[in-house]
Amino acid sequence: MTGSARSVRRVPALLALLAVLLAALGGTLFSLRPARPAAGSPAVTFTQGMIRHHDQAVTMARLIRARPAHRTVRSLALDIELSQTEQVRQMHGWLTLWGQGPGPEMTDAHARTMGMATGAELASLQTLPPATAQAQFLRLMIRHHQGAVAMVDGLPERGLPPEVQRLARQVRASQQGEIATMTGLLKRLGEGAPPVPAAPHHH
Repeated sequence: MTGSARSVRRVPALLALLAVLLAALGGTLFSLRPARPAAGSPAVTFTQGMIRHHDQAVTMARLIRARPAHRTVRSLALDIELSQTEQVRQMHGWLTLWGQGPGPEMTDAHARTMGMATGAELASLQTLPPATAQAQFLRLMIRHHQGAVAMVDGLPERGLPPEVQRLARQVRASQQGEIATMTGLLKRLGEGAPPVPAAPHHH
């Protein structure tokens, strides 16, 4: 048998060996791929809750921007609206990739533990005199941001997808900075009172 004939006969065996190696490698890569977060997991629950939390912050920002307000307040409101709208878009994308929906509706009691505004508090941004409304906005948003930071602090240290970890760090850093900015603004405007408390929950 010539050398060329032996080489031809080796080709199928080499191809078969290559197929086995590729299959083994593919299985290893698949096993290394992180599992999608399941319904009720910390990643999914946090993402669903933060979407609703951000949605309300965007609403508050738009309400105060529709009123006469100090230019710094309006600029801050625009920053909040743009940055949190983009983060909401990202989080909706994650839920879609994970095969998850928006989750159950948030109860009023739960919303208040997260620093969110009541319906009456939101309405006050439209009905109060402009100067009072902008101070109300700052107080409400400080409390709102404090709730977001508490949500981040409640996350487990391990087991979260990297993208959720990155967003959590961004939320903590940006909102703590904005809390300091808004607290300073209240003092500059002569409205140094603390944030308004959440309305009591009636069973």
